[in-house]
Amino acid sequence: MAGHSKWANIKRQKARVDAKKGKTFTQLSRAIIVAARNGLPDPDGNFQLRTAIEKAKSAGIPNENIERAIAKGAGTYNDDDSILEEIRYEGYGIGGVAVLIEALTDNRNRTAADIRAAFSKNGGNLGETGCVSWMFEQKGVIVIEGELEEDNLLEVCLNADAQSYEIIDEEDYQGAEIFTSVETLEQVNSFFQNQGFNVKETELRWIPNNYIGINDPEQTKFLLRLMDALESLDDVQNVTANFDILD
Repeated sequence: MAGHSKWANIKRQKARVDAKKGKTFTQLSRAIIVAARNGLPDPDGNFQLRTAIEKAKSAGIPNENIERAIAKGAGTYNDDDSILEEIRYEGYGIGGVAVLIEALTDNRNRTAADIRAAFSKNGGNLGETGCVSWMFEQKGVIVIEGELEEDNLLEVCLNADAQSYEIIDEEDYQGAEIFTSVETLEQVNSFFQNQGFNVKETELRWIPNNYIGINDPEQTKFLLRLMDALESLDDVQNVTANFDILD
């Protein structure tokens, strides 16, 4: 059930740094707006909203900002006329690497131009809808913090009907990521919490079906720069790519 990706490790480290710098405030607030718009504006009855709120609180977003975002999603906040729409962009990085981007925007022309510029400046190109999405599968991901005994983790994963897991053992962080189907994410999340695990985060994520190994330093530089450029855009929520950096 276990897996490993060096790029995934880099991305986790970067996400922790970004959260500390407050770079994700806009993205997390927009995620709350969309979750509240797509379901009940009550986290007790809306798992997507509850998850978005938990991520926002972990990043240090004030409660008043969270409440304002919920109100915007519910349509009860009247000081903002902008309407956010969810758009998925697809393209290729250098070396034929597939890149999938999820965005929330109130101006799709601006967002498309910004994403196209990020690709072109870093050796890639923005493609048509559907050009790479077939290489990915959306899954639920549960992030657990703390030192873990792998035999125990495996047993709980099997009992919870999780699909797979990845142990995270870094110098400044220990834990695991548990992968589930989209439909069973809430059920598996509850199972792990009831078993006493420290569940830090729960989300939906696009996972590559296979990876392209990258061992050329120049290609690595361009790919990491492309990821940074895309993730720095306020309209971009998530970026996924199917490359792995080899030793």
